[in-house]
Amino acid sequence: MSNTTPASASHYPAATIHERAEHHTLSVLVDNEPGVLARVIGLFSGRGYNIDSLTVSETEHAKHLSRITIVTTGTPMVIEQIKNQLERLVPVHRVHDLTVEGPSIERELAMVKVRGTGENRVEALRLADAFRARVIDAGTESFIFEITGASDKIESFINLMLPLGLVEVSRTGVVAISRGPEGM
Repeated sequence: MSNTTPASASHYPAATIHERAEHHTLSVLVDNEPGVLARVIGLFSGRGYNIDSLTVSETEHAKHLSRITIVTTGTPMVIEQIKNQLERLVPVHRVHDLTVEGPSIERELAMVKVRGTGENRVEALRLADAFRARVIDAGTESFIFEITGASDKIESFINLMLPLGLVEVSRTGVVAISRGPEGM
């Protein structure tokens, strides 16, 4: 007889259910003052939560407010814990989970440096055109492309540039905003 019990036969179904980790994009409105970003990041690192992408910038100069956009991964329970803990931080005004609150738009910018001559150079230019990436610097042996779009589009472009001579990538991280007439 086996020591393991099938999940469907368990007397404790909660113990055998494995929730899938999900990506969530959180938009956090905070006071624009020293130490706020460190407090938000400290919340994540102190509890072992991962940040997949992070962007921050002042959005309302007159009110001294900044918007932090965080892409994180976790089970639905972990995501709820993150949101609740963020809302309790003193410099945080609002937390919005753009993933669940309705339609939103997410974009990222990347600069991609590719070294190549001959056929690889021609192929890199052809692919850049197909992805609507702009050449922002060119030399006899390399290019720097600027590409904007959804993160998966940027990942695809980078993966295609790998065999053509990818040298370096610099990415901004995700910025996001909800659709519709309402603001944050």
